[in-house]
Amino acid sequence: MSSKKKEHADAPKIGVYVCHCGGNISDHVDVKQVAENVKDIPNVIISKTDMFMCSDPGQEQIQEDIRTGKINRVVVASCAPSLHELTFRNAIKRADMNPYLYEHANIREQDSWVHDGDPATAKATTLIKAAIAKVKNLEALEPIRVDACNHATVIGGGMAGLRAAIDLSKRGIKVAVVEKSPFLGGQAANLQKLYPTEAMASDLIQNLAETVVNDKNITVYTCSRIVGYEGYVGNFKVTVRKQAPDSKDDLEKLKKHQSKGGAVKSYTPFAGFFPEELPSAVDELVIDTGVIIFATGFKLYVPDKGEYGYGDGPEVITLPRLIRFMAEEKSSGKQLTIRGRKIRRVAMIHCVGSRQIPGIHEPNPATGILNEYCSRTCCTATLQAAIEIRENFPETHVLDYYRDIRTYGRGQEEYYERAGEKNVLFFRYEPEDSPVVRHLSGGTYPLKVTVKDTLTFGEEVEADVDMVVLSVGMMPSKIKDMVEMMKLPLGADNFLQEVHPKLRPVELANTGILLAGTCQAPMDITEACNAAQASAAKTSNLLTKGYVELDPFVARVDMARCRGNGECVPACPVEAIKMKTSEVDGRQVERSDVNPALCTGCGICVAVCPENAINIMGWTLKQYEDMVDAIAAA
Repeated sequence: MSSKKKEHADAPKIGVYVCHCGGNISDHVDVKQVAENVKDIPNVIISKTDMFMCSDPGQEQIQEDIRTGKINRVVVASCAPSLHELTFRNAIKRADMNPYLYEHANIREQDSWVHDGDPATAKATTLIKAAIAKVKNLEALEPIRVDACNHATVIGGGMAGLRAAIDLSKRGIKVAVVEKSPFLGGQAANLQKLYPTEAMASDLIQNLAETVVNDKNITVYTCSRIVGYEGYVGNFKVTVRKQAPDSKDDLEKLKKHQSKGGAVKSYTPFAGFFPEELPSAVDELVIDTGVIIFATGFKLYVPDKGEYGYGDGPEVITLPRLIRFMAEEKSSGKQLTIRGRKIRRVAMIHCVGSRQIPGIHEPNPATGILNEYCSRTCCTATLQAAIEIRENFPETHVLDYYRDIRTYGRGQEEYYERAGEKNVLFFRYEPEDSPVVRHLSGGTYPLKVTVKDTLTFGEEVEADVDMVVLSVGMMPSKIKDMVEMMKLPLGADNFLQEVHPKLRPVELANTGILLAGTCQAPMDITEACNAAQASAAKTSNLLTKGYVELDPFVARVDMARCRGNGECVPACPVEAIKMKTSEVDGRQVERSDVNPALCTGCGICVAVCPENAINIMGWTLKQYEDMVDAIAAA
């Protein structure tokens, strides 16, 4: 620590800065009175207010008071620390003061948004007094610096994974792409035209895949899975197992169609889509990597047998299947023909497997949860297919059954308008009155669809059709083994859970593990590629310096108190604590040892230690006691 920073760590001189937050706080809290209430507390040198402390002028006030030597401790009372704690730490650091000699009091979310008037003012005063009590005894900490391997591992070879790999390579980072299937492209490889540009999916994937395969910085492992994991940001070790695909039937079918063509030639839309050589035996390798990016994609919802008639006959199919059929058959003429059957009238049903409602829909038997989310892409994809049918096969009529049309995004609402112009017939239903699909025998049409149409004020409408197409949604991909292995957080929907949807949208709570694409939530290809590029930028920021700096809020063992009970070891959720032989008073003893790069500062070890021998730096037991005493005395 420099002599100047050490001087800041001595003799507390505290500056208190209370924010109006543009009225969010000051409309309910008398902020000037609060500043007055705390100005005479011992060691408080400055107590002032500002309209926006997070603004440049607000930060400059703090920096000027530090530079002139008036203060060496800072308390900011404003919004949630998750929003601007880093803002103020950086401002303090720019003024050449240790950024950890700072405490944040949340008087917005914890006060002005839930209280008003005198009670709110009193609570704000109490919260700031507690912060002052803590900041008096803060220690001038230093960030934890660990060496970082200039390498990233991307799990998943779909659109997001390929995009992330390319961007990482452009930044000079070596990349391993680990794809469980035999081919690159992910779910997008089964698509045809992509909205809103109507570009061919195969062209886009071919461009990305060829770039990846020919990039000397990128190594691709197909038919591979992650089976082992250890380490921390900058220094992960992942074990990759390469083996032939699980399904021999699929393997033989794909190999046959790659070499000879065939009815499902669209499975292999370009050279290199399917690897020339497949692993014939199980092989494992260990990759040293600095960052892991999850781009594991999604799986399609598979309707239950009998759901809208699915599984009861070949006439009820899913939307991806229809898209594939239309590409395979290369139908021509005025009427759509699929597998020799002329389709005079087709019904398309939205929200199958999405926006499920408790009491109406049955939970997934495997997970016990409902898919209450919107899958976001289905409406536009359904309308795109409907338009294609009407434009190419004008004698095939399309009936569209929807709950709500959600064609969000640039250029997508036009699909709804064009569908209407192409005479697609729309029926709107409520979730409790979903369309009923029945199979007919001996009639002109094989299926009958009945619905209470809210567009005609609840009139029951029946329509005979040749085919029903179910617009199925997205579901989380099957990555349970990796979730458990790496202790990754999941949301209530079973997708991977980011730290914050706006402020840290591609980061997991596990430092050094990032997100890209639909492993996080349903999104379209544009959004998935945006997330991939954000993850690549974040990775570059972490790795290109050759080291990673981590916050010092980690567990520290007091060797004089520790008795080697070891209760902290199994309690640690990230396995950051191990027993280590150490020398204490000339004796070799077993004591707890914390890996600061792995520790997340959760504090579980502090709670279970019977000797009070562990503290979280920046949040010690003594600091908690000081805060509680200040609150009790208020």
